Amino acid sequence: MHKMKNIILLTLLIFIKMTTTNAQSVNYTYETVPTKFVEANGIKFAYRSYGKEGDIPVIYFNHLTANLDNCDPRIMDSIAKYRQIISFDYRGVGATTGTQGTSLSDMAKDAIAFIHALGYKQVDIVAFSMGGFITQELLLVEPDLVRKIVLAGTGPRGGKGVSDVVGLTYKDIFKGIITFRDPKFYLFFTQNKIGKVAARDFLKRLKERTENRDKKVKLSVLKKQLKAIKDWGNATPADLSVFKHPVLVANGDNDRMVPTPNSYDLAKRFPNAEPVIIYPNSGHGGVFQYHEEFLKKAIPFLTK
Repeated sequence: MHKMKNIILLTLLIFIKMTTTNAQSVNYTYETVPTKFVEANGIKFAYRSYGKEGDIPVIYFNHLTANLDNCDPRIMDSIAKYRQIISFDYRGVGATTGTQGTSLSDMAKDAIAFIHALGYKQVDIVAFSMGGFITQELLLVEPDLVRKIVLAGTGPRGGKGVSDVVGLTYKDIFKGIITFRDPKFYLFFTQNKIGKVAARDFLKRLKERTENRDKKVKLSVLKKQLKAIKDWGNATPADLSVFKHPVLVANGDNDRMVPTPNSYDLAKRFPNAEPVIIYPNSGHGGVFQYHEEFLKKAIPFLTK
């Protein structure tokens, strides 16, 4: 009888702990979620994980020179209401250790090791810009690791104008320096009245987290990532027709970094892609400018 009581008590304690842990995960916001670390491929990866926990999380693959603080909290928090979402720093970026490489294929292999280190057998992916390039390379290595994919502001390997991003990036970085603005103000948004308002709103959201922010990204990371993108943009396109994954593609109608026609090209290469979503009067960061509209499409796609 005493043994039975101990078993019941232990079961109750485990249940309470699981319930509390899950509640804490759900109640975090991207402003408050703690940064954690996991080792894989000899690298200590920094990541943030929260939301409605389940067997299949959503992994967020971010853009050129992005650290953990460059994720749009409106998008992250909205997805977290329905799914567990995880963001992470690439090798050598932010608080993640190691040295940034110059191959998107290697970055994809790092991502695979990171996902396995967290113990997941399958994930959904939401990827923006360079994150979409890395996602495609990941599919070529381990396609069964992925269930569904959302690709925003991105294009296929060898896509038209993709390799031109190097010159454009340096030009807008210089413009940002002389105007005392974050380069994303120019790179991600159109420079009309609507675009400038959206840019200011987006950049303000990125500053909402004031404590335990990520480490700044080094200039060497920018140079190496740009080289990786240029090489990838000049490479032979991959055969994506073999992948039957459900795919959702979105972009702005005036993307200067990954020219908008690449979004249509990318969707055509995936046999199970949804109709492409193009937001009017917006640039590379169209999904940030139209985050509410984007989420109305992305969340049902990820939860059905």
